[in-house]
Amino acid sequence: MTAAADALMDRALVEEATKKSGLIWVRGTGPARALWHVWHEGAAHLVGDGPGEQPFPAGITEGAGAEVTVRSKDKGGRLVVWSASVSVLAPHSEEWEAAVAELKGKRLNAPDAEQMTERWARECVVVRLTPGVTRTGLPDTSLAAPPLPTPATTRRPVPAALPRLLLKRRRRTGCHGASAP
Repeated sequence: MTAAADALMDRALVEEATKKSGLIWVRGTGPARALWHVWHEGAAHLVGDGPGEQPFPAGITEGAGAEVTVRSKDKGGRLVVWSASVSVLAPHSEEWEAAVAELKGKRLNAPDAEQMTERWARECVVVRLTPGVTRTGLPDTSLAAPPLPTPATTRRPVPAALPRLLLKRRRRTGCHGASAP
């Protein structure tokens, strides 16, 4: 294959894999983060860095570079890694409006669906990641890293008195919900 054909194949792989993947891993200057996105007009678009939205990794700023890892939707393994140039879209610009129209349709569980785009314009950042160089080979190292700090918590231990309260309630109502004599 010629270099031009290879470049077209790489571009097609990046586009198809990124379109189909629900999450992409984006690395700026710090650790990578898993981010939801939409593929629109030849680039991945993200919204975040605002209240109630996904935090971007460090270094995702206008003119910066980023590394994007796309996983397989079926197996979850790495399919392709591509470098990206970062563009921050100006709120209410033509490009911003087009990207936000696509992002709005993919945003799940928004607490303020009617005012979401205005909140994004006021408090969030919409970013365009334009693909550059593609790498399809596997790395020499595992790339394992500890989880990033987060305010999210896991379930806490059950309070000591809870099992007694639940058993007491079952004894009172019987096994079919009827009151005991």
